[in-house]
Amino acid sequence: MEKADQRGPNSLTEIFPRLVFLGTPDFAVPTLEELAKRGADIALVVTQPDRPKGRGRKPAPSPVKIAAQRLGLSVYQPERIRHPEAVERLLSLDAQCLVLVAYGQLLPKALLEGFPLGALNVHPSLLPKYRGAAPIQRALMNGEEETGVSIMLMDEGMDTGPVLAVQRVPIQPEDTAGTLHDRLAALGAELMCRTLAQWNAGRCRPMAQDDHLACPAPPIQKGEIRVDWGRPAQQVANQIRALDPWPGAYTTHRGKRLKLFRARPSQLNVSGRPGEVLGECEDGLLVAAGDGKAVLIGRLQGEGKRALDAQEFLRGHALPAGDLLQ
Repeated sequence: MEKADQRGPNSLTEIFPRLVFLGTPDFAVPTLEELAKRGADIALVVTQPDRPKGRGRKPAPSPVKIAAQRLGLSVYQPERIRHPEAVERLLSLDAQCLVLVAYGQLLPKALLEGFPLGALNVHPSLLPKYRGAAPIQRALMNGEEETGVSIMLMDEGMDTGPVLAVQRVPIQPEDTAGTLHDRLAALGAELMCRTLAQWNAGRCRPMAQDDHLACPAPPIQKGEIRVDWGRPAQQVANQIRALDPWPGAYTTHRGKRLKLFRARPSQLNVSGRPGEVLGECEDGLLVAAGDGKAVLIGRLQGEGKRALDAQEFLRGHALPAGDLLQ
């Protein structure tokens, strides 16, 4: 696979096609902002309709809509992108390609094939690994030491299209889904801009994915959020990191739910039962896991409360040594 051009945003090679941008959450905002910053001709920004949010359940705009309005770009919010009216509107814009980042709906064949340069997508994994809705979380849960961003030419499958460019990054021991999300969003924005300019200039060669190397990244299920203290300390820490900051892995203490954040395995050999509170140390709360090791929890959140660093949390909440988390 050819690497994207490493020259900067002022390079003469960065001539972008007229495009339609589709995206919805925070992850998509850096790519939209970077394209606008570099002078791309963005004919329209397509995002999901305003959805109820917060305690009042009032309709709230998506992060992409907020960014697009700030940038002075036209916004379109169809309920279903497959609706003939939506398809007709996008095809009428005289755009050369679609750029997608976490839009949230599968595109119909008419849109995938209706633009001369196709539909380019930012995906936060090293495709074909982690195809699906939760690639960042799954990489962390599985203890991967490396991840990255792929720019893919979309087809009708779930993240199965040919790849135009890839950039790899190491996963640090302290990384969470939140820190990795932000790093990959920024990396994806840069890589998309370079790749789109190359693709427009005919200097990018699509590489088919090897389906034999594929692994899925399905959405996180409710049953995966509760901590199983009988697992090895490294696996428990990986689970907590993968769900930090949202939705937050949880355990229970004396019948009440307790969310856990900022976790890492301790090298201490311990003799406690799985889930047994071992005590407080300078960096957090030590809890026994199922392999004779401990997990260090750096941040906790009680029911209906805000998350606090472990030392601050423990000043107002009794978690004595010997108590059992379940």
